[in-house]
Amino acid sequence: MNKVYPEFWKTYLLSFNKKSKRYVILSLETTGESIQHDVILTFGAFSVIDDSIHIGDSFETVLMQYKYFHDNKQPFDFIVESKLKKMGEPDAIKAFIDYLGNAILVGHNISFHVEMINAALERLECGHLKNEALDINIMHQKLVETTDVDFSLNELLAIYKIPNDEKESSPDTAYKIALLFLKLKSRLGLK
Repeated sequence: MNKVYPEFWKTYLLSFNKKSKRYVILSLETTGESIQHDVILTFGAFSVIDDSIHIGDSFETVLMQYKYFHDNKQPFDFIVESKLKKMGEPDAIKAFIDYLGNAILVGHNISFHVEMINAALERLECGHLKNEALDINIMHQKLVETTDVDFSLNELLAIYKIPNDEKESSPDTAYKIALLFLKLKSRLGLK
């Protein structure tokens, strides 16, 4: 009942005393799609405030998941070769929560990303994310008035004529999602 949380988590919870006008556009790379067995490899995020992408207000890191790769007998060369900042999972999660604050999360398949972050937060004995979350796939579905079709990120990028290179980092993907979000937000007439 009276669980003692880490300081970063207490600070995060206090940030919800007021509503945010800041959006955090998020892209994660994970080892797979199992919340119980897979882990986060990279974070890429940009903020959007007043319909502008703030490049200087970004978060990007590679999580050093050596134990996962060792236990699953998988290579981890890409971690060593990556030019992104490298952090252990606990430090990366804390830093991301500090960056995120009370912002509204936006992403493609955002519920999966939230679940992966929540699993990492559980390993730190914290609660779950409290942020409102918007999914660009659902935003597009509302625009075209369908719920029967899920659109991949590549399909959405093609529909909205945003250039797409297949092999990119999480920050590159987050930037493209930010462009999609701004287009969808405008077309849906959201403030």
